[in-house]
This record gives sequence, C-alpha cells and structure tokens, in this order.
Amino acid sequence: MSPRRASVNEEMRRRSRERLLGATVDLVSERGYEATTLGDIAERAGSARGLIAYYFSGKHQLLQSAVHRLMHLTLEDALRRAPEPSGADAGRELLARAIDAVLGLAQSRPVLMRAHMAGLLQQTGFIQCVEQQRLAFLLRDTVERYGAPDPETDYRLLRALLMGAVVAQLLPGAPMPLARLRAELFTRYGLEWEMGAPPEGEPSGGAQEPFVLPQR
Repeated sequence: MSPRRASVNEEMRRRSRERLLGATVDLVSERGYEATTLGDIAERAGSARGLIAYYFSGKHQLLQSAVHRLMHLTLEDALRRAPEPSGADAGRELLARAIDAVLGLAQSRPVLMRAHMAGLLQQTGFIQCVEQQRLAFLLRDTVERYGAPDPETDYRLLRALLMGAVVAQLLPGAPMPLARLRAELFTRYGLEWEMGAPPEGEPSGGAQEPFVLPQR
C-alpha cells in the first residue's frame, strides 16, 4: 500500500483538531471548565488523549482556541447571512451583525463564555492561535468596511467593548440585560436598533448622543 499523500495527512490532522475543539465547546458548556478533563474531551472527540498535547500546550489553550473557533464561525455565519448587505449602509449593517453575534454567545453559551473570560484574566492571559487570528481578521475587516479611519486601533477598541459587554451579561448576581448593552454599543456606533438581529424587548433608559465617526 502506498503512503498517504501529504495533503491527505494534513486534512486528517485538521479534522482531528477540529473534533477536539468541538468536543471542548460542548463539554465545557455542559459541565463547566473545572469538571471537564482532557480525557473527557479526547473521549468525546473520539481521539487519543496524546493528540491534545500534540496540538495544544494545555487545557487553557485548548479552551481559548475552542471558544475563538466558535466565535469566528458564529461571526462568519452572521456576516454572510442573506440578504447580503449592500448600499451606503452595508458597513453599518455588518457591524450591527458582528455586535449581535458576539453578544449573543453570552446568552446561548453562558457557562462556556464565563469560563473563557475567566481564563483570559489568568496569568497566562491571552493566547495567540489560528482561531483567534481568524476572529481578529473578521472583526478588523468589519470595522474597516464600517468606515473606521484607523481599522487596527478601532478594531482593538471594538474587541474591548465586546469583551466588556459579554462579561457584564455574565456577572454573577448583577448581570446587565442584553438589550441595554446592545443599545449602548449601537448608540456609540450610530446604528439603528432594527439593524442586525434585534433581541426581544426595547432597552431601558434614555438615548445618548451617537458616536460620530471621524472623517478620513
């Protein structure tokens, strides 16, 4: 039997890695981070436990990569959702979709996102990975299409605002409502409430002055 081609081996490695990431998302969502072991993840993925060490430095990196993959896939689906935005408001619609996609994960995957945010505050902090780079590209491209004069700086600001809004939804004992957080972000970026995927219910509180995008 002839050896497999390099492209076949690469595809098998990619699928194996994605199964581990998917299993991590599912198990941490079900059980929480501490109650999920690497053995559990390998078993759910149908992989040998040794493969985890081949792809990831540890459980913390595995969780970050898994969540960033979920985030960039969720964001990609939202940005590509039909009908495709067009015309003068296309960039604003895409930004609205991006905000809704990220904020929505705190509602659909609260246990997972709480573990992810807690992990970012640990000493090891933010870990660069392929999944994070894909997420960054999508957010940066969205900010650029929105019309930001400095996409790199404005992308980092948007990322910080989204992380803060996710944490605010998940704060034990004092969570902020999604609608109110969304309204704050939409006001800042001059987006209409009807853009993106509006949640049920109107935000409480008065409207603030919208953020004015600096001219190029």
